[in-house]
Amino acid sequence: MRLNALRLPLALLAASLALPAAAHAQSWDVTLGAGTDNRSKDASKSNGEAFVSGEAQWNSADGFFYAGPAFETVKSNGSNIEVEIGGGIRPQWAGFDFDLNAVHKWRLDSNPGVDDDAWEFTADMKRSIGPASARLRLQHSPDGTGSVKQWTWVSARAGWDFNDKLNASAELGYRDQTNAVSYTGYNVGVSYLLTQELELDVRWHGTDADEPGEQYKDALVATVAYMF
Repeated sequence: MRLNALRLPLALLAASLALPAAAHAQSWDVTLGAGTDNRSKDASKSNGEAFVSGEAQWNSADGFFYAGPAFETVKSNGSNIEVEIGGGIRPQWAGFDFDLNAVHKWRLDSNPGVDDDAWEFTADMKRSIGPASARLRLQHSPDGTGSVKQWTWVSARAGWDFNDKLNASAELGYRDQTNAVSYTGYNVGVSYLLTQELELDVRWHGTDADEPGEQYKDALVATVAYMF
């Protein structure tokens, strides 16, 4: 990994944590993560290799607005790291929780001539009844990174809380892409709170894409997240 590529995301995280105490009176959530494979929409962004990530998120006093920077390591067209800045809102209506957000992403140190940035828009609709939970997700980018042009991802996820530490969930989705393979993806796994701040997730990811390489290969992925 190139050290200079890490400077921007680490600087963003450090700057967010160093904001005046008045801003912190609302709230900041910071998450550091690592895993055996960086999976997004059930496809690998790290070519099947381990990754690290970080996020700092500011939340308004009522929790309605949020914003902040994030980074994650990837392997794509010469880039080893992706950074983003974004924000969103969390409205509620008719017993459903919504999460509507927009982020702008950059892949640092990409090969010359590569399209290295993209806008991504997400709309989630969620509902929990007792230990059961469900989420519908719609994501869209008008122009993705690399050779990918516009794409849309639609997915449905169901989960079950066995107790206050153990959760199981499964998700099924479809990604329609221009200038790249369209595919159905799925994942199923469990997450467990090792401590109040540390969570372990073990999940099987798969797709129906018949493509060479590690990007769409089925895999068992373990990730840990430290939240403070």
